[in-house]
Amino acid sequence: MATKKTACLKVKLVKSTITCKKDQIATVNALGLHKIGDETIQPDNAATRGKINKVSHLVEFVEVKA
Repeated sequence: MATKKTACLKVKLVKSTITCKKDQIATVNALGLHKIGDETIQPDNAATRGKINKVSHLVEFVEVKA
């Protein structure tokens, strides 16, 4: 079996969610981020890109090879 390398995204929370709407807070939590400075590795797909787009003012992301 051949192994397929997939692209991933490293997502980091850089701003607080204190003044955000509830749906934005829920999106940040769905990305696995809870406190400023938290980082997670997410698969690079349409769902993840949509979540990042929704809270782009709160997070930074970098593409990584996994």
